[in-house]
This record gives sequence, structure tokens and C-alpha cells, in this order.
Amino acid sequence: MVRTYHDPVMVREVVAHLGAESGGLFFDGTLGGGGHAEAILEASESARVIGVDQDPDALATAGKRLERFGSRVRLVESNFADAAEQLEERLTGALLDLGVSSHQIDAEARGFSFRPGTPLDMRMAAGSSSVPTAADLLNELDERELADVFYRYGEERRSRRLAREIVHRRRERPFRTSDELVAAIDAALGPRTTNQDRARIFQALRIAVNDEMSVLARALPALRDRLEPNGVFVVLSYHSLEDRQVKEAFREWSRDCVCPPELPVCRCRGRALGGVVTRKPVTASAAEIEANPRARSAKLRAWRKAA
Repeated sequence: MVRTYHDPVMVREVVAHLGAESGGLFFDGTLGGGGHAEAILEASESARVIGVDQDPDALATAGKRLERFGSRVRLVESNFADAAEQLEERLTGALLDLGVSSHQIDAEARGFSFRPGTPLDMRMAAGSSSVPTAADLLNELDERELADVFYRYGEERRSRRLAREIVHRRRERPFRTSDELVAAIDAALGPRTTNQDRARIFQALRIAVNDEMSVLARALPALRDRLEPNGVFVVLSYHSLEDRQVKEAFREWSRDCVCPPELPVCRCRGRALGGVVTRKPVTASAAEIEANPRARSAKLRAWRKAA
């Protein structure tokens, strides 16, 4: 079995919640190295997977890993929202494993980490000329827009101070590498700045570069509508913003009425679209976290469409 990309998180839990052992058509919207897709295909000889990723490197790696399954796999280079909206087939299950892979973090040229000398890129679609890099945003957004990115996506209370520092520094020299952003963070946030603080700022910038929250907001209802009756939607999230958006969507879809409380008569759909499978998020076991530290922050939520 090929292990060249990264270790997929909570594989057994994903396969079990999707019901992959019964076969069917599954959408893996964040294919990565193909680990979850491989487990789904191994669970049943009648299982098929549409594997989606906007990173051509990931698709090439996953393609090699999954080539033994032949026509049971279809690979699509796209972000998962676009792929979901264009999908015509009905799905037995859908999976989104959000965030950035260990492989992408380790590839310094991709610019997802704050290791010294790393270019400020952060594009999931590697090399895409249509997507601005992290450096582009740092050098071009105005002070208020930068503060909004750090506050909304990094939950940074000192976002205005950091934005001012960045604008001040870029007047002297444009931002190009991680070292320059780390220096700005440390100067703005003070001597008690931790790696966790730096990671939140880098994460906020990555979310902005890839428009991740908007893409997720589009993908959630698109995949819900493409599930067949009793189809299951599984999402793995790694930070609070993603998890909150998924939790609220699953809860809203599971309510009979979503009318404003002031309306005397229900004027909405009048029935639940399905039900939450995981009342609380599923987390990785201690053994898995020890073997794969990336699993520590993962939360799995599942939702089942009505029959």
C-alpha cells in the first residue's frame, strides 16, 4: 500500500459513517493522497468514488494509489464546490476532509508553513495564475481589509495593530517570504507571541487566499441536494470556523421549520431534510493521535438525508 502523501484521519470512522461496505457512489471532495478513497473502495467491490482535488500534485499521487481500482474511480481537478454544483449523479455518500494536508505543509515551495525562507504562496491550486498568493494579499489589501482577514479567519483580537504593522513594513519592501510576515507578527503582537499565534495568522491568510469559507458554504447545500435518500454526508474539520459552519448547516437541515419566530404560520419547507447522525463530533482515539498528531484537532460530523 502506497504511503507517500499523508495519513488520512479517522479512516475507520469515515468508512463506517458513510456505510461504504454496502457499496454505491461516493464523492470525496478533498482527495489528497487518496487514503479515504482507498478505504471506501476496499470496503466493497461495488463502491465507486468521484475523487476531487484542485491540487494537481494530489491528483497525480492519488491516481497512482488508486489505479488498481480501474473504472471504479473518477478523478476531477476542481475545488469541491464547483465539482458538486456540476455533478449530475446521485450520491450514496459525500466526504469533505477540510484544511491542508501534511504533504502540502511539508512542501516548502507551497508556502503553507512559517519555516524560514518559505515563499508566501498558500494556493491550494498550485501555480494557478487566477488565484492571488498570500504575498499578493499582504501587499495589496488595504489596512481595514487585512485586519478583517486576521479577525474573521484567525480570531485575532489585535488584528488592527497587525494590519498597521504590515502596511508600514510593505512601504519599505514588499512581503515575499514567511520570515517577513513572522517578523511583522512578532513586532505587532509583542514578546509573548507564540507559535500558536503565528499559526493562526498564517491559517487566516491561507483561508483568505483560497476563499475557503465561501467555497464550503456553496458546497454544503450542493452536496446535500445530490445525496440520494438515506445518503450520508461526512465532514472532517480542523478549526472552529469550519466546524461551526458545518454544525449549523446540519442542524438547520434537521429542523422541521426554519421560519422566523415572529411568523404566526409556517411558510418554509415544513419538514426536516434529514437528521444529524453525530450529536457530538467524533474525535480521533488517543492511539491515532499518537501515531498522527494532525488528528488531534479533527472533528467528524455526519448527517443523513431523509428517506
